[in-house]
Amino acid sequence: MKIFDNIPEISIDDMIDDILEITTSLHETAITNQQLAVLTSLIDLTTLEATDTEKKVMALCDKAILLTEVKLPQVAAICIYPPFVKTVKAKLRGSGILTASVAGAFPSGQTSIAVKLAEVKYAIDEGADEIDMVISRGKFLEGNFQEVYDEIAAIRECCKQQTLKVILETGELGSVTNIYKASILAIDAGADFIKTSTGKIPVGASTTSIYTMLMAVREHFLKTRKMIGVKAAGGVSEILLALEYCALTENLLGKEYVNSKYLRIGASRLLDRIIDEHKKND
Repeated sequence: MKIFDNIPEISIDDMIDDILEITTSLHETAITNQQLAVLTSLIDLTTLEATDTEKKVMALCDKAILLTEVKLPQVAAICIYPPFVKTVKAKLRGSGILTASVAGAFPSGQTSIAVKLAEVKYAIDEGADEIDMVISRGKFLEGNFQEVYDEIAAIRECCKQQTLKVILETGELGSVTNIYKASILAIDAGADFIKTSTGKIPVGASTTSIYTMLMAVREHFLKTRKMIGVKAAGGVSEILLALEYCALTENLLGKEYVNSKYLRIGASRLLDRIIDEHKKND
C-alpha cells in the first residue's frame, strides 16, 4: 500500500533512551491519589475468559459502579464478550460507564470478513457502545496490507455510532517498524483507537509498543489535525507501568490526550492495586 512509502526503519535504541528520560522520575516520587484517580478513569475494566458467566460479569459491573464508595472516579468502560453486552448495558444504565465488546473473531482474527461483520453487528444490536476488533496478523505479516485495511474499513462502516478500537497484537508483529506500519494502516482505515494487545498471548503491552503507536498517532495528527486514541492492554497490572504510559502520552502528544476520550488502559488486576494504594494513601 502507498501508505507505507518512505517509512524508515525505527531505532529501538533511540526510543529506549527517550522512554527512560520521560519515565525515570516516576520511580523517584510517591504515587498520589490524583494519579490513581486519573488511572481509574482511563480503565476499560475487562473480563475475556472462556469461563465468564453472567454472575461474574455482573460482579465486575458492581465493582465499577461502587468505586465512588472508595472515593475513586468511575472507569471508562466494561469490556466483555458479545453474549454479555445486553446484560452489561442494562446494568450500567445511568452510570455513565460505557459498554465495550470485543468482536470480529477475537482473539485470532482467523475467519472470513462476513463472519467478522456478523459478530460486530450482533454486538452492536445488543447495545455495545464500543467495539474492540483485532487485525488479521497473518495477512499483515504476508504483506496483504490492502486486505487488512479493507477488513478494518468494513467494520468501521458497521460502527457508524460506535467507537472502534483496533487491536494490533503488537507482540506478534515482529518489530517496532511493523507496529508503526500497522498503526498507520489502522488509523487510515478508520480506527478511533489503536490498541496493543488481546491479552491472550505472552507479550502484551510494552513501553516500546506504546511509544511506537504514539509516534504514529502524532504523525497522523500533524498531517490531518485529527486526534486518535491509544489503548494499552495485555499484562497492564502494575500502577507504575500504567503511569509510564500516561507520561509517554503526555510527553509525545500533550495533556489533552490524557483522558478517556483518547487514552485507555485495558485491565482487571490493575484496579485492585489502585484501590489498595488509594486506601494506603488515605
